[in-house]
Amino acid sequence: MTKRAFKQVDVFTSTPYFGNPLAVVLDGDGLDDAAMQRFAAWTNLSETTFLLPPTHPDADYRVRIFTPGGELPFAGHPTLGSCHAWLEAGGRPRSDLIVQQCAGGLVAIRRDEDRLTFAAPPMRRSAPSPTLLAKVAAALGLKAQQIIGAQLLDNGPVWLGLLLDNADTVLTLKPDHRALRELGQKVGVAGIPAADPAPALIARSNREARAFAGTGAAAIGLEVRAFAAPIGIEEDPVTGSLNASLAQWLIAETHLPSHYIAAQGQALGRSGRVHVMRDAQGQVWIGGDSVTCIEGTVRL
Repeated sequence: MTKRAFKQVDVFTSTPYFGNPLAVVLDGDGLDDAAMQRFAAWTNLSETTFLLPPTHPDADYRVRIFTPGGELPFAGHPTLGSCHAWLEAGGRPRSDLIVQQCAGGLVAIRRDEDRLTFAAPPMRRSAPSPTLLAKVAAALGLKAQQIIGAQLLDNGPVWLGLLLDNADTVLTLKPDHRALRELGQKVGVAGIPAADPAPALIARSNREARAFAGTGAAAIGLEVRAFAAPIGIEEDPVTGSLNASLAQWLIAETHLPSHYIAAQGQALGRSGRVHVMRDAQGQVWIGGDSVTCIEGTVRL
C-alpha cells in the first residue's frame, strides 16, 4: 500500500457539514478498478473520486467517480469537489476555464469569484412508462394529482425526475426505499416553493438559520430531494447531476426562470444550495461552494 494525499470536501455549502461530503484521493495512479471500488464502499459516502493525469489533450486533470455500488460516468458534486481539491492542492489550469476529463467526456468548469460552476453536459429526456411512473409514485406515497410532470433525465446518470405540486410535498415524502431499490430506478423529486414559504421550508434550527443567513426560504426557487437506493444511497444530500437535468428540463418548459437557487438536503439535516444559471447561448451552469473538512493521507 502507498500513502496518497487525501481530502474530504463538503460541496454545495460554504459552512462545513451542511452540504454533501466527497472523498478525494489526489493521486489515483496505479490503483485498479477493484481497489477504487473497495475504498469507495469503505468511505460509505455518496461518491469518492480519484484524480489522475489526463489522457485528453484539452483536459487539465482526469477524475474517476465511484459510489458505494459502482462507477459513474459523470456526477455534479464530485465535479465541483474534485476541482476544489485539485486547485487547493496546487493544480494550475492552462486557461481561465478548467477542463475536467471523466468517463462521460470533458466538463468545463469556471471560477465565479470564490464559487466553482460547471457546464451542465448535454441531457436527453423522455417520457417514462406509465407502469414505472405508477410504481414509483406508490413507493413515494404520491397521488397522481400531486405529480405535475415526469421525465426520464439522462446526462450520464439517469434519473426519473418528478415535478410535484409544491415544495411542502417534496419535504414531507417518506419513501419506501426497499421498493425503490427493487425498481432499480433513481428518482429525483422537485417542487417550487409558494410565494409565502410554508413553515416546512424555514431552517430547521436557529443554528442553520445563522449559518445560512441570506440564503433562506425566500431565496429558494426549487426544493429538491434525490433517492438513489439502487446504487446504495437511500437519499443523497445534494446532487449536482440531478439539479443540472432538472434545470435543463424545467427552464425549457418555463416552470423556472433562467437564474434560481435550488435547496436540497433539509430532510437529512443539511442545507445545500445549488446556484443555477442559463446563459444567453442556452448553456446551463451549475454552481456551488465547497469547503475542505479533512486533509491528510490514506493508504491505498
